[in-house]
Amino acid sequence: MIDISRLSRRYAVRRMGEKDAGTILAFCRENDQFYRYCSAEPTLARVLEDLTLTPPGVGLPDKHYVGFFDGETPVAILDLIDGYPDEATAYIGFFMMNKALQGRGIGTEIIREVCDDLKKTGKTAVRLAIAEDNPQANRFWRKNGFRIVRKVPMDGWTALVAEREV
Repeated sequence: MIDISRLSRRYAVRRMGEKDAGTILAFCRENDQFYRYCSAEPTLARVLEDLTLTPPGVGLPDKHYVGFFDGETPVAILDLIDGYPDEATAYIGFFMMNKALQGRGIGTEIIREVCDDLKKTGKTAVRLAIAEDNPQANRFWRKNGFRIVRKVPMDGWTALVAEREV
């Protein structure tokens, strides 16, 4: 079982919900590169939907939509699913860094700590999807040990399903 308080030693991690939708929306609007490559726009409706969206067969107790904070400053947002697509795997549905903090190794540090904690909970792998045409995301996830396992055509873009052992 994932305990979000153990996901980072450096940042305060807290569950984000409907009351945080405005903060999440502003965070996403500042970092629009993600949306350019997946045929989507950051909207309040999309944020509210993402807060409760789970893959088939996964309930809300296994969804951890969290923010990493330095004081009151949001550093990163992570949507982490426990036990998808199987019990031994966790799925990152969304990860976004504060645009002003990118390029400093902070995202890599957060992902390393998340993966380290997932291993302690018995997980053996982490999976996610990357927009094929997004060069920044491709570099980041590959640098962090994720390898492409397959391509999936989406509506207007191609997702690269990537995985790494923890």
